[in-house]
Amino acid sequence: MCKRIVFVGCGSMAEAIMAGMLQTKTVDKNDIYVTNKQDEGRLGNIEATYGVQTSYDKEKLLDLADVVILAMKPKDLADSLYEIRPFIREEQLIISVLAGIMTETIEEIIGKRNAVVRAMPNTSAQIGYSATAIAAGKYVDQEKINIAERLFQSIGVTKVVAEDDMHTVTAISGSGPAFIYYFVEAMTTAALEAGMDEQTADALITQTIIGAGKMLEQSGEPASVLRENITSVGGTTAAGLETLKANEFEKIIISCIESARNRSIDLGRTF
Repeated sequence: MCKRIVFVGCGSMAEAIMAGMLQTKTVDKNDIYVTNKQDEGRLGNIEATYGVQTSYDKEKLLDLADVVILAMKPKDLADSLYEIRPFIREEQLIISVLAGIMTETIEEIIGKRNAVVRAMPNTSAQIGYSATAIAAGKYVDQEKINIAERLFQSIGVTKVVAEDDMHTVTAISGSGPAFIYYFVEAMTTAALEAGMDEQTADALITQTIIGAGKMLEQSGEPASVLRENITSVGGTTAAGLETLKANEFEKIIISCIESARNRSIDLGRTF
């Protein structure tokens, strides 16, 4: 795929996407350009680590770009777009990975008929296991969707969704890995308090999470059936699940997702 890509912003998400694209050889390092607001140290580190090109000459960078990936903090979106707007050409594909920000908002600020695609990957992109949802703005044709899909398929699984679903996507797959890591932290704490050494606990818990994910992927069974298959009446699994139910585990998780989704909605309303 011979597309020159400019990342505007280079936080953890931009780095994860970049690392995944380079690892899978979807994009050559010489075709990736990066800029940010003002953190020269961060740019220098990105350039040294990945061999990509960095610059604060945004006019030059935008002149080179086929695809522009917006990866700044949502609060910096307006200022960044107003700065680069004069250099954006209508044939360029704009991809936003900003939580909560509608394609319509970006289209209005740019003021041109650019194809704007909204994508919500997660940081598992860094190892090629992202779950990325893609939503199209009003000027996006199938060719541009295909370009976006190919880019994000290089870092994991992609799904094209209606933009109205993107707030939910942000909560379940964008933020989801953090919720799973928090669960793992709790399991690790329990193992250590029971006297297990940390190295053994880490290895067993990590493989348990991987195995459960693979079962969900390959068995064809819903999570409820897989759970029931493990749960024997009066057994250890049943005892643990009863404690989760008693503490309203399902309600807590639903509330967690709703809070993340509502925050995504709030971020969009800011603009």
